[in-house]
Amino acid sequence: MGKRLGQHFLTNAAIVKRIVDAAGIEPDDTVLEVGPGRGILTEELVARAKKVIAVEKDHNLVLYLREKYKNKKNVRIVEGDILKHGAWSMEHETGFKIVANLPYYITSRFLRVFLETEELRPASMTLMIQKEVAERICAAPPDMNLFALSVQAFGVPKILFRVAAGSFSPPPEVDSVVIKIDNISDMFFKKNGIQPQEFFKLPKKAFSQKRKMLRASIPEAKLPEFATKRPQELSLDDWVCIIKNVQS
Repeated sequence: MGKRLGQHFLTNAAIVKRIVDAAGIEPDDTVLEVGPGRGILTEELVARAKKVIAVEKDHNLVLYLREKYKNKKNVRIVEGDILKHGAWSMEHETGFKIVANLPYYITSRFLRVFLETEELRPASMTLMIQKEVAERICAAPPDMNLFALSVQAFGVPKILFRVAAGSFSPPPEVDSVVIKIDNISDMFFKKNGIQPQEFFKLPKKAFSQKRKMLRASIPEAKLPEFATKRPQELSLDDWVCIIKNVQS
């Protein structure tokens, strides 16, 4: 079985234990694992969780995993593309946790799908991703970006630890980290009485012209305290003020 597109298989058992510890997997948890590969992470999840649903795109790996786990009652190996809802289902599953060694090229799309789609939203995500992407997700003013806003509006991201390239086969050419996004919900939007699609309209407009001050990029926001600021300097709460001002 060769390497799947964009995927580097984790081979370090100590790192696997750290990931599952960080995910806080309890005996009554349901876990959605993305891209199980040869199943090194799956093994630890199956030992600790009530139920594991592992979604794998590579047909040969699916056959291998189904054979490997044929005597385990608490694991379901699903063949499908995690980004195509309908190829797999989390129907009737609430409060589930996601644990994944993600193919790095799908990270931003994956997060958008699982944070913005209410019926797919997990309680937490513990993910192996590219260090540079994790740093963007965890950014704070004055270095904010649209990606960070779109994650932080739904949950609290934190970089937990770095994973050396030698922990994978084949070793990736980029630095990897494990990141956890906790307290995932749409409470931020409910609390502020703003729909997610409404909330992101103005930040998208401002970040598309991020070198400009807000008075130039979004002149409809007539708030003097933000006029000379650029979008990367603003927090989530600052955006709430701006959006409510424009809507009023």
